[in-house]
Amino acid sequence: MIRLRIGAVLLLMLSLLTAASPAAGAASARTDTPFHFGFKKSKNGEPASIAQEPFLPLVEKHGALFKGDGTRKTLYLTFDNGYENGFTAKILDVLKEKKVPAIFFVTGQYIKEQPELLRRMADEGHLIGNHSWSHPDLTTVSDAELERELERVKAGVAAATKQKDMLFLRPPRGIFSDRTLAASKKLGYVNVFWSVAYVDWDTKRQKGAEYAFRQVTAQLHPGAILLLHSVSKDNADAMARIIDYARAQGYEFESLHSLLLPTP
Repeated sequence: MIRLRIGAVLLLMLSLLTAASPAAGAASARTDTPFHFGFKKSKNGEPASIAQEPFLPLVEKHGALFKGDGTRKTLYLTFDNGYENGFTAKILDVLKEKKVPAIFFVTGQYIKEQPELLRRMADEGHLIGNHSWSHPDLTTVSDAELERELERVKAGVAAATKQKDMLFLRPPRGIFSDRTLAASKKLGYVNVFWSVAYVDWDTKRQKGAEYAFRQVTAQLHPGAILLLHSVSKDNADAMARIIDYARAQGYEFESLHSLLLPTP
């Protein structure tokens, strides 16, 4: 009996030492290695790609999205709404006129300051997604704080609009890790990245509607998820023309929800 007890103690000590070993610590650190989302841009309608990116296995492992079915000429319009710059209403006007669905990823600041625009988004059939409450680098906060960040946005949108559920998350600044993808997935979220983007978020570097039009349309490809920022005057001014051009090329705009449906 004494020998059995000594053996059990030794096994416990060994397990503790293993958990505290450099190898175990390195494995833990690897799960929280931060990545900044990036991609190879589409040219001439060819698919955008993350095939050369080190985070590809994580995107696949956690079911994150960066584009849809590359065999269908569908587009998914997404906007990041960290704050309001006076252009979202115009964008919503165009989307309503053109009958195009979109998703708006919002922060706590947007929820507090723009409840009327939130209601309009939901009332007009658009999705509202989670961009976190305070826009932190999620790889720098604990799982508990990550949950609080996301829950505050979900609850705030539910209180202000008829949208009571929230399925999609866009990590602030496109920074993520194995841990943050796993933690947010456990909370029921699908992380959404993008396969069309350009530097549109800098309000001091707006270059006109023609520039926005060329930057976006040059990257269109089947299944593209477009990342645009609603603070951009260029985007608001070019939106109708971008939609008309895409449709003339045979593209159709769909809601992100369709990417969660079973493939026919």
